[in-house]
Amino acid sequence: MEIKVFADPDSVAREAAKIVASRARDAVAERGQFVAAFSGGHTPWLMLRALADEDLPWDRVHIVQVDERVAPADDPDRNLTHLRESLLDHAPIPSGNVHAMPVEAPNLGAAAAQYSLSLQNLAGSPPVLDLVHLGLGPDGHTASLVPGDPVLKIANADVGVTGAYQGRQRMTLTYPILNRSRCILWLVTGGEKAGMLVRLRDGDVSIPAGLLRRDTALILADRAAAEHLGPSIRLEART
Repeated sequence: MEIKVFADPDSVAREAAKIVASRARDAVAERGQFVAAFSGGHTPWLMLRALADEDLPWDRVHIVQVDERVAPADDPDRNLTHLRESLLDHAPIPSGNVHAMPVEAPNLGAAAAQYSLSLQNLAGSPPVLDLVHLGLGPDGHTASLVPGDPVLKIANADVGVTGAYQGRQRMTLTYPILNRSRCILWLVTGGEKAGMLVRLRDGDVSIPAGLLRRDTALILADRAAAEHLGPSIRLEART
């Protein structure tokens, strides 16, 4: 696990966009396509807006969702709404290359299974994503893998449905597919994340985020989130 610390969320977002773009170019050159899964959050939307300005083979880029709230189309709670506003409205990605979680379906369990099949058709069986972007909650959750939810125990499916969390039920990628990904890119910003970032760094398996693989992980944090990491973590130059 590698950790890089930047002065502020804007710098984290710009560096993340550069990393995603580099990974995308490499994946297209090596395998003909780039399949990335994105989570929600303020800093990620900044990252995606910066990514839209990158010169990429957009017709070979496929976007999937890490998680999504069960809410109507265009609801401001939907990650897809912000994904569209930040990236899809600004980059020439073919509409067929955007694979939204089917959270409007009446049978969420069946919809999760169908999304798993879609991922297999896109990225192999079992599907291997080129890059997964994750955030870190103050309670140690990541994606919609939240403390105490039965979805944490899913070991034989790539997509699951959670109970209610912060007022919404959610669909989420599960540990199996997240841990198969070629790269896990963590964006962690804000002082309220500082304690949990230490636990993530230390591999604390008592928090949901601590169960993600470490050998493919890169953490980009701002100075506030990195407050408790210790003097060995240096501040990166502003990007």
